[in-house]
Amino acid sequence: MTSFRTPIYRELSRRLRDVVGADSAHELAKLGLFTLGDLLRHAPRRYLAGTEMSDFSTLRPGEDVAVVARVRHTNVIDGRTTRVETVLTDGHGQLRAAFFVPSKRPGYAKFWANQLTPGTRGIFVGKVGEFRGEPQLSHPDYVIIDEFGAITGRKADARAAMVKVIQRARLVGLYPATSKMVTWKIADAIALALPQVLPLGDTLPDWVVEQAGVLAFPQALREVHEPVSEADAQRGIERLKFDEAFGMQLAMAHRRAALAERTAVPRVRKSDGLLAAFDARLPFPLTRGQSQVGEILFQELATSHPMQRLLQGEVGSGKTLVALRAMLAVVDGGGQAALLAPTEVLAKQHHSSITALLGGLGAAGTLEAEPEATQVALLTGTLTAAKRRRAREAVASGEAGIVIGTHALLSEDVAFADLGLVVVDEQHRFGVEQRAALVAKAGQQPHTLVMTATPIPRSVAMTVFGDLETIELRDRPAGRAEVKTVFVDTARNPHWVARAWERIREEVAQGRQAFVVCPAITGNKTEGALEDGTGLSAVEEIAPMLAEGPLQGLRVGMVHGRQPAAERDQAMVSFAAGELDVLVATTVIEVGVDIPNASVMVVLDADRFGIAQLHQLRGRIGRGGHPGLCLLLAAPAVDAFNAVERLQALVASTDGFALAERDLELRREGDVLGAAQSGGSSLKLLRVLADRNLIERAKGLAADVLADARAAEDPLLEDLVEQAEQIAAGEWLEKG
Repeated sequence: MTSFRTPIYRELSRRLRDVVGADSAHELAKLGLFTLGDLLRHAPRRYLAGTEMSDFSTLRPGEDVAVVARVRHTNVIDGRTTRVETVLTDGHGQLRAAFFVPSKRPGYAKFWANQLTPGTRGIFVGKVGEFRGEPQLSHPDYVIIDEFGAITGRKADARAAMVKVIQRARLVGLYPATSKMVTWKIADAIALALPQVLPLGDTLPDWVVEQAGVLAFPQALREVHEPVSEADAQRGIERLKFDEAFGMQLAMAHRRAALAERTAVPRVRKSDGLLAAFDARLPFPLTRGQSQVGEILFQELATSHPMQRLLQGEVGSGKTLVALRAMLAVVDGGGQAALLAPTEVLAKQHHSSITALLGGLGAAGTLEAEPEATQVALLTGTLTAAKRRRAREAVASGEAGIVIGTHALLSEDVAFADLGLVVVDEQHRFGVEQRAALVAKAGQQPHTLVMTATPIPRSVAMTVFGDLETIELRDRPAGRAEVKTVFVDTARNPHWVARAWERIREEVAQGRQAFVVCPAITGNKTEGALEDGTGLSAVEEIAPMLAEGPLQGLRVGMVHGRQPAAERDQAMVSFAAGELDVLVATTVIEVGVDIPNASVMVVLDADRFGIAQLHQLRGRIGRGGHPGLCLLLAAPAVDAFNAVERLQALVASTDGFALAERDLELRREGDVLGAAQSGGSSLKLLRVLADRNLIERAKGLAADVLADARAAEDPLLEDLVEQAEQIAAGEWLEKG
């Protein structure tokens, strides 16, 4: 990790294992906390005053909670294992707490029964489970409190950390926690860390703090972790949120400023060149959106200012065609275009579809070539040495105007004659560093077009891709059929599992094909267990089960990420050629798979996927003229947070942009914006939907600060940008 210049950033970047020990650091890592800064920015999810009762209706199974409650009654139950059962109340509902008496400590039963008498009030901490259909805390930590919020009874009998936390503050912060790293231990670790950090001052220059109108950093930490009132705590949290937003926006402002100083070679399309010849032979008209977006790209490619565009498109909106026309314009302008794909399967599919669309226009050097033709080269890691050498030579000489490849394009031995345009497909699979590595292969700054088929809310795009101008492609080409989506709770409707296989047989009988999607590669679920929600449906178990059972007689293949590349590619080729009726797959088919004949998709354990991912999967069917059917089969567990809401949202809408907003609301950024890097994390407190105004304000302030002469060599701002760049250098992954 890069060393920071200032004491405050060096201290905040310390590894937690050096601060709290290896065992605690291991538990804190489960919460996404790796550094001292991560720990101090880990704010309580809510605050409790000692006099307020909790609302039991908000509790969810599987959640680690702390509740203020009153004891309704307590019983000692003798059996094979003696236990003490206490029924707690919030004044309306009830919550059971169970304490299991060790056989060697029978006196514990009397001790607990004497402490937890009817009417007693306390704070109880544990994981919400279920017992006979009712919520229950098993062996919770607790302290008894009086009507004024003070601890009563023998303090030695309470958890030491719990006592310290409650005595230390007027409000008790309840932190997101794990079963082993409970909220009290987190609070205690923070209390030990604060004195090490507070004397080191602010993470921002005083003049920036004043201009932003936020609390000083040391004061903010005190207000968050040792608040007097909830209003104070919220002011502290606002400062920490601002730091996240401002750091990212300042880093992006730096990138934009650096780019503004560079020049690109203008690539002007020709009225009688390759692009014109291609447009003339297209067998279908462009959509209005494709034409409009194309004109914008052509205008920007024709200038000396490097184009930096993020192209978002609905599933099936024709982004690849838009990108291809931009690439042809660059070739007309004397340059080369490179398309970077995240997987070999997708790279090969792009190469196949683009060469098919170009025909003789992409066959330069062959008898089939047309006068304006260029070459389309493919560079992947599995090419033979001879094919790789020929491809490299065509790229280096400029004979290949269009180059398609995977990470192999980034190799040192790959050189371009005149790289004018970089197209990055499925940007969420690449980090900033990979994009920069390809750009660096150009003599002058190339134009850049980044594509994503995952619709991204504007606030997310501004946060993650703030160095790119966003453009959207929303309409779908003519001829795309509608896809009907149905969610089936298989626990309530188990007969629908058999009906799903019947629907596949019906579609195949009409000459169509089907996908069956599983969340896992290996597992232990069988057909008889599909409806009970246990285990995970796995490709390697489901494929043979279907082939030997309900889909017997049909041609069933499978594809997943652990197969050798050749085997996986062969399965995809066979399915595309119509040699397979059903393809059982993981999410490797999520992007870039174009099978116009596929009309039905069955997604098993659909509750294990996010909305955006399911929308992407659904986009694999209905790509021809045949109506599509997407069956979402799931038996959501009681504690599966928002599972039903996610699936119902997908049923109700086919608007990927609206679904992306809903996905973000339900799953929050922890599942959507995960920067995978060592010792850092993505967003901690900032919520790109709820805090969009703050993000806008931070963007404006970042531009003002960058223009201020005081910012030129300020070590605090340099460290802030370095920290933000470390986060941005990780992959932006959408997790299902």
